[in-house]
Amino acid sequence: MGGQPAAPPEAAPPSGHAPSAGGPRPRSAMAGLGRALVQVHVRRGGAGRPASFGQSVTGTFCSMAEDVAVVSCGLHRGHFLLSDEAFPGSTLTLLERPRSCPAKLLGSPPLALPAKLRGRGVVAGVAVLLRASTGRILLTRRTSTLRVFPNAWVPPGGHVEPGEELLATGLRELEEETGLRLEAGTFSWRMLGLWESVYPPALSQGLPRRHHVVAYLLLLSAEPHERLEGRMRPSESEVSAYAWLEPPVLEAIAATEDGAESLGNVPSALPATVGITELSRGSSSSTQLPTAALLNAAEGEDVEHLSAGTRFALRRWLESLGERERGRPEGSGAPACACPPMQ
Repeated sequence: MGGQPAAPPEAAPPSGHAPSAGGPRPRSAMAGLGRALVQVHVRRGGAGRPASFGQSVTGTFCSMAEDVAVVSCGLHRGHFLLSDEAFPGSTLTLLERPRSCPAKLLGSPPLALPAKLRGRGVVAGVAVLLRASTGRILLTRRTSTLRVFPNAWVPPGGHVEPGEELLATGLRELEEETGLRLEAGTFSWRMLGLWESVYPPALSQGLPRRHHVVAYLLLLSAEPHERLEGRMRPSESEVSAYAWLEPPVLEAIAATEDGAESLGNVPSALPATVGITELSRGSSSSTQLPTAALLNAAEGEDVEHLSAGTRFALRRWLESLGERERGRPEGSGAPACACPPMQ
C-alpha cells in the first residue's frame, strides 16, 4: 500500500524506460530451484536479523497505535533488508500493514503459534500494477483452488527468488500469470511501497500460515490495453478472470475501508457492472461483474473481493497522480527505489 510521504520517482535509466531484465523464466524451469525464497531481514539501531514469522515487521519501526513507517529497503547479501537507517544501495519507501494485521495482534512473543510456525521467516514478494497508455490497470482474480488468498482480485505477483532484482521478479510473474512479456523500451517503472501481508488476514479465520512483505511496483506501459490484452495468455492454474479497470472504478476501490462489505451498494457515479474476461478449460469469454464485488473488502476464502494490499497500491498510485496534477513529476517526493542486485 493524508500525511504519508510521497511515492518515490521512477526507478529507470535517463531515457525513462526500464532496462531489460533478461526475460522471465518459464515456471517449469523454476521447479528445480527447490522453492528457495528470499527472506526479509530487519534492522533498527543495530545489527540486522531475520524477521520473525509471528511478529509484525511494520511494528519493528512504529508503535502499536500506528500502522505505517518509512524505511530504507534493499536487496542485500541474499535477503531483503528493511532498516531505520540508509545503507549502501538502499532507498527510502513506505511500509504499511492493515489495522487488523494478525502479526500485530498476536503480541510478543507470539506464544499462540506452534513451534513449526514460529520457526518460519517472513518472505519477500513483488506485485505489479500494470497501467496501459489508455489509463486502465490490469487486475486478475486468483483461482478458488489456490491455498493463499483464493478468489481475490490482485495484481500479478509472487515470491522473489535468489539472484533476482525486484523488477525482474515482477516481469517474470507478469509473464507466468498472464502471458504478457514487456519488452525493454516499452515501459517505465517505479516502486509504490511495501505492504505487510499475513494469511489468513484475520485471527478469526485461524492462525497465520503465510507472512510476506510485498513490494508493489507500478509499470507504465506505452501500449494501449487493447494491444496488451491481445497478447495475453493467462495461466488457468492461477488466474480465473482478469479485468482492465478504468480510473473511476479504481478510485472507488482505493477509497474502500479495510474489512468493509459493499452489500450491493455502488456509488451512483459508477457503472453497475464492469467488463471482465472469465477463463475456463482453455477458453475465455467476456462477461459482466457487479461493481459491488470489486468494492467488497471483507476477505474470506469463499468471497470474491479485493485484497487489502491491492487497495494500498491503488491509493499510492492515486497519490502520485495528485502530485503530478500539482505540477510535480509523478512520484517526485522521495528518492527512487532502484533496488540493486543482491550482494
